[in-house]
Amino acid sequence: MWIRAAAVAACVVLLAGCTGSTGAGRVATEESSAGRSIQARWWEWAAAEPEGTNPVVDETGEHCARNQPGDVWFLAGTFGGRVERRCTVPLGVPVVAPVVNLVATRAWDCFAFMTEASGVVELDGAEVPLERFEDEPITFVAGAGNPVTGVGGSTQGAGCGLWARIDPLGAGEHHVSIRGTSGTLEVVAEYTLTVAASSESAA
Repeated sequence: MWIRAAAVAACVVLLAGCTGSTGAGRVATEESSAGRSIQARWWEWAAAEPEGTNPVVDETGEHCARNQPGDVWFLAGTFGGRVERRCTVPLGVPVVAPVVNLVATRAWDCFAFMTEASGVVELDGAEVPLERFEDEPITFVAGAGNPVTGVGGSTQGAGCGLWARIDPLGAGEHHVSIRGTSGTLEVVAEYTLTVAASSESAA
């Protein structure tokens, strides 16, 4: 079984950094006290919502804030094609996003996917370093009616992809551009992120 390949927009972003700083760094393997990998956490986030409110399907960014964890802000790419999204992000939270990524039942499928994977993430016009995850066993729980796995419940597989990480952004407006390909999959996700002051809430 193949799970639909998706790209993370604007930061696959695992972030750690000072509030108000702007920068890019290496994607951490673990991003929670429970020690779950960022890939598992992102896929669970991406597969939590049904089609109508799913952030990967979202064309405008109105569903950006759905199910966001408190310690990181996830961005989504697409199942292929181009989108432009606007999101409000809380101050002091790192952003993480995949450029192109996949969960497969066979490690060989990840190998084939990553052989052709390429892409770039830019933050306010500056390129963000990417990290490759070649093949990592992951488990996540999907919601009913989601467009990522198609079914709810626990999913296990090999996770792989290109990821970017951005440190917490300063208050104001920022642009994140995500462009990636692997085989016939082509993803372009343009994000306008408005980082709210501490007294404001994310939308």
